[in-house]
Amino acid sequence: MLELKNLTKKFDKRIILDGVNFSIDDGKILCIVGQSGAGKTTLLRCISGLERADAGEILVDGKKFDPVNTKNQDSVIGIVFQEFQLFPHLSALENIMLAPELVLKETKVQAKEQAQDLLEKLSLKDKADLYPYQLSGGQKQRLAIARALAMKPKILCYDEPTSALDPALRDAVKKIIVALKKDGITQIVVTHDMEFAKQIADKILKVEVLKK
Repeated sequence: MLELKNLTKKFDKRIILDGVNFSIDDGKILCIVGQSGAGKTTLLRCISGLERADAGEILVDGKKFDPVNTKNQDSVIGIVFQEFQLFPHLSALENIMLAPELVLKETKVQAKEQAQDLLEKLSLKDKADLYPYQLSGGQKQRLAIARALAMKPKILCYDEPTSALDPALRDAVKKIIVALKKDGITQIVVTHDMEFAKQIADKILKVEVLKK
């Protein structure tokens, strides 16, 4: 279980997150919705360790968890970025292999075998040798998900996974997220799309812009 207790984040003197509390059980999907500027992405960045919260606690399975200083817990939380952030000089296969080799210390053979399995699972098997610029937006999205999954995260976060996708690709992403739930992965999805959230979420957290 992931729990947030009184999480607070400020930028300069502006309060972005003001005592956020929620919990999500293992293997469930939480959607964080709200208008632009309400702090959805900031909340996700605090959970994934890309920003440090100013106050409050994050707990995983009842134990305090610091996502910024994970040490040997690198595979606890993964994130799929809105802009994908793929390495342009690496092929699809190499993008997936890199972190498991560097962080998890997997051998090249282990990392390659896992990467090939993930590419096949996400219908990208024939794209293994292509570079990001040769992929469509939907293919880049699936590759970004595969790269995050390669780190074997307990919790997978997505920042606006459908924002640049047409309806058909939006449906494909929905199917991937629902399928991963069956694998027992806890997922947190930031989205502005309430209809999408209703289709996939076990729980919806609505955040609002704080009044000055």
